[in-house]
Formats: sequence, structure tokens, C-alpha cells
Amino acid sequence: MRASRLIAMLFVLQRRRSATAAELAAELAVSERTIYRDVAALVEAGVPLWTEGGHGGGIRLVEGWRTRLDGLTAQEAAAVLAPQLLSALGMGSALLAAQSKVLATLPPDLGEHARRIAERVHLDAPGWFQDPGDPPHLATLARAVWSEQRVRIGYRRGFGDDASTVERVVEPLGLVLKAGVWYLVAGVGGDVRTYRAAKVVTVDPTGESFTRPAEFDLPGWWAESAARFAASMLRETVRLRLTPRGLRALPHVTDADAATAAVATAGPPDEEGRREVTLEVESVEVAAGQLVALAGEVEALEPGLRALLAAHGRRLQENNA
Repeated sequence: MRASRLIAMLFVLQRRRSATAAELAAELAVSERTIYRDVAALVEAGVPLWTEGGHGGGIRLVEGWRTRLDGLTAQEAAAVLAPQLLSALGMGSALLAAQSKVLATLPPDLGEHARRIAERVHLDAPGWFQDPGDPPHLATLARAVWSEQRVRIGYRRGFGDDASTVERVVEPLGLVLKAGVWYLVAGVGGDVRTYRAAKVVTVDPTGESFTRPAEFDLPGWWAESAARFAASMLRETVRLRLTPRGLRALPHVTDADAATAAVATAGPPDEEGRREVTLEVESVEVAAGQLVALAGEVEALEPGLRALLAAHGRRLQENNA
């Protein structure tokens, strides 16, 4: 990841010409010590950077010096602009750089090509660091996305003896990587659906093109779809009494949206500052496994959940006595 950070730093300085170490550290989410090490590495590589101390000082890029992205081919520009995982899509190796910063430096034709990439490949950040799988037809699906070609896919449904394969003619709109799993987002009969890429067993061209909807926003659609799915999983409610610390920690141990809603509607504090909340959960069993992380900051107010939390506590005590 260091190479991508160095590239991102260059684009920040190219845009601003000067920045303090603290400003760069905040923008790149690293320490100031790391920034100074990166500056030394860039200087050693021949980048004309210099530092100036005192009020108004900072890290500066020599006036007139620019990176040479305008010399890249469209595919090379896409590789710089798209994440490293695009290599899995048959487009060669990629360098991760800040897309918005890079787009501003590109000539119009390359910038438009890069925007096409950003519209069609989305990385859902949580869990992205896991090694992605290698679906056998991922590169073929990617080519259909780039070329806006309808394809006929065979899709495996079910498991074991109940598994079957169904065929669908789809209009590939984009690819999403979520927690190490690739998904195809495609139009089907006027609707938009999600298919797990590893379950696509065949891909055959139809020879037909389609027009991608101009208003379709892949990251936005994915976020809404994920939110709907998460909400559909929350089928039960539990009542809890939480300390102030427990209230703050609740979004970190259970569904964040459900926890935020529960905290927002919490009852008044009691004499010890504890407040009652009603929390939507997937199941009582799942809730017990999540809430045990709050230890003494939570009290279940319903017998079923209370018994499960007590059982977790006994097992913890036995295992750590």
C-alpha cells in the first residue's frame, strides 16, 4: 500500500503545491512520522520536494513540476485510477491512488475513461482487505460490463443435492467486491439484481448490446440494496438497560443503524445513568453473541436473552478461572 500512498501524496501536493506534515497526515490517514519517511523516499526517487520550517512553512513541490499522467494510455490510466483488484478482471496490474485527485489531472479523454471504470466497479470497504476469491468467469463478466453486452448466464442456486442451475439473460451493469466476495449487478427484465460471481457457472454472449441507464449509480444502488437486506434480517426486538458506556459502544457490537435508532429513542436515565432501549436484532441468539462483548455495561430485560447472556458469562468464567 505504500506505493499507492506515495502516488496519492504527489497528487495532493500537485494540487495544493504546499502542505504541512499534519495536513498530509490527516488527508492520507497516517502519522506525521510516516509522512516525513515518505517525503524522504520521494526525494530519493528524484521528486523535487523541499521542506521549509517556521510559520507558513511546509512540504512543497517545486513550481512547474507535474506528474506525467497525460502520457498514459487509456488502459494504463484506468490501472492507476482503479484499485489493485482490477487485475482480477483481466486488465493487468493496478495502482491504488485517490481517484478524485487523479481525475482532476487527466486530459478529458482519459478522465472520461476513468469515470467509466469508477461507475462499473465498486469496492465495499468493510472487509475488502480479505483475499478475494477467483470466480472462473469474472474476467468474462467484466468484459461484458465494459462493452455493455447482454450475456446468458447459468447460475447455480441452492446447495448440495438441492442445487440447480437456472439461465438468465442479463445486462451487466457493474461488479462489486464485498468482504472478499465478488458480485455481479445486472439488469434483468427491467429490474436490477445481484448475483454472486462464484455461482455463475456459464457465460455465453448473445451478440446484443444494451444502453446502460444514465442515471444508474452503482455505489448508491449497492448501499441502498445492502441497507434493505440488513433491515430484512432484523426480525426481532429486545429490551436492554445500558450504561452510558454501553450506549456508546452499542453501534460497534451490533447492527450500526439499528443501534443508532435504539439510542436515539432511549428512555430517560435512571439514578445510575442507565437507559432502556428497544433494539432490533436478527434473533435472540445472535443478539446474545453480540451483546456479550458489552460485559457489565448491558442488562437484558427479557428472560430469554437474559438467560443466554448469563450462560455466556458462566462459560467465560469457567474458561478463564
